[in-house]
Amino acid sequence: MGTTIRDVARAASVSIGTVSRALKNQPGLSDATRTRVIEVARSLGYDPAQLRPRIRRLTFLLHRQHNNFAATPFFSHVLHGVEDACRERGIVPSLLTAGPTEDVVQQLRLHAPDAIAVAGFVEPETLATLTAMQRPLVLIDLWAPGLRSVNLDNAAGAGLAMRHLFTQGHKRIAFIGGSLAHFSIAQRALGYRRAFFEAGLLFDPSLEVNIDAGLDPDAGASLAMQRLLDAGESARPDAVFAYNDAAALAAMRVCLANGLRVPEDIAIVGFDDIPGAAHASPPLTTVAVDKEALGRRGVALLLEDAPGETEIRLPVQLITRASTLGRQP
Repeated sequence: MGTTIRDVARAASVSIGTVSRALKNQPGLSDATRTRVIEVARSLGYDPAQLRPRIRRLTFLLHRQHNNFAATPFFSHVLHGVEDACRERGIVPSLLTAGPTEDVVQQLRLHAPDAIAVAGFVEPETLATLTAMQRPLVLIDLWAPGLRSVNLDNAAGAGLAMRHLFTQGHKRIAFIGGSLAHFSIAQRALGYRRAFFEAGLLFDPSLEVNIDAGLDPDAGASLAMQRLLDAGESARPDAVFAYNDAAALAAMRVCLANGLRVPEDIAIVGFDDIPGAAHASPPLTTVAVDKEALGRRGVALLLEDAPGETEIRLPVQLITRASTLGRQP
């Protein structure tokens, strides 16, 4: 006969009701009691399926640096996908934004989630804290070893952008990037560098510039582009691949203000295909991504009892527009 809930209660010196609440992740227990019960249940070989209760509440956790949806709409679309997936499954979603100085455990206690979806960058310490809470957890636009995650194929998307620029005759292609602590940005930077190797071209490290951490993304991208132009005409790039569309559009404004024609003098490619990309002047070539699908697939992966793969990469697509077309190779 297998281990029963009564055996777990006896070994943990708690009531059967306490074991039930702990394993179902219901409120009313201290974190210490909940953790002790779960550890005892696992040590006794209690059925792991019963350690994964039905999920009724999900908290979508977002770093405060990502919560300006007007300026950076990427994660608002991801959240819409999460909400749609939760609605279809009868799950109540909530949004929590937190910074590195805040007590994320205390904030989550108020939300009382059965599961957590973390999107975008978070500090390693925050992620370790969330993992230690032993609730079902999925990472969206983020990766860590051993955890379930859903990401775009960022490196492949960078490769699409670079090969397009190569076919247009560009050789000195700059990359404007953000913090490499962000998994998606680091992957796009990797794809940028790898594209030169695959094309048999030399990579000039001086053409890869990152936005200053102390600046807002728009001002940072503008300053990075101006630095590239200030290097002089002989060292100037003939194309720019930016880590996202907001940075690409800021770079384009700087180029136009300096009297350069886009794409005749310098071509520009972004990433994400935000609404403003198609309406820019000239319209921006970019790598299109299904942002809502990130959220939906994240919820689906979170709910799978035994997924065939725990690290999902979603495909991307290059959308060519006037910011790269028209220049003769």
